[in-house]
Amino acid sequence: MRFPLAVLLVCALSACTPPTSTVTRTKTVTARPSPRSPNAPALRRTALVTRVVDGDTAHVRYHGRDVTIRFIGVDTPETVAPGQPIECYGPEASAFTKKTLTGESVRLEFDLDRIDPYGRTLAYIWLGATLFNETLVRDGFATVATYPPDTRYVQRFLAAQRDARAGGRGLWGSC
Repeated sequence: MRFPLAVLLVCALSACTPPTSTVTRTKTVTARPSPRSPNAPALRRTALVTRVVDGDTAHVRYHGRDVTIRFIGVDTPETVAPGQPIECYGPEASAFTKKTLTGESVRLEFDLDRIDPYGRTLAYIWLGATLFNETLVRDGFATVATYPPDTRYVQRFLAAQRDARAGGRGLWGSC
């Protein structure tokens, strides 16, 4: 009977001793997949723009089929939304996208989410070395509209928006 009592006493005493601790300096970093990583979600694929719906949505020929693409990170004023009026600078944004992209070969870059709630494929649009989504914001045709987790270029878009707003470009000078 003494042995179990001794074990209980040792356990109770060890609970009363102060814990030892080690202090380690840490740095908080944001994890981002490397563009060179084979498992990175950023994939770029070539597509042909066949039709523009409005300033931030287009149809492309991708893998032999028609795919509706919603441009990630930006929002242009509405021109075709059912039940909504045509918004200020919407026709200009649609015309710019139509003139710039129709018939062009573009690269689609996907982020973490591939499909939006309306069934459209989400992508960044590259026209040569130019990120078209950023061009829309920089020239005042769109505002920044990011929805996590698809935020890869949010800092670039916000800088472009500050510049467009300060310069009164596009909708910032008209609406």
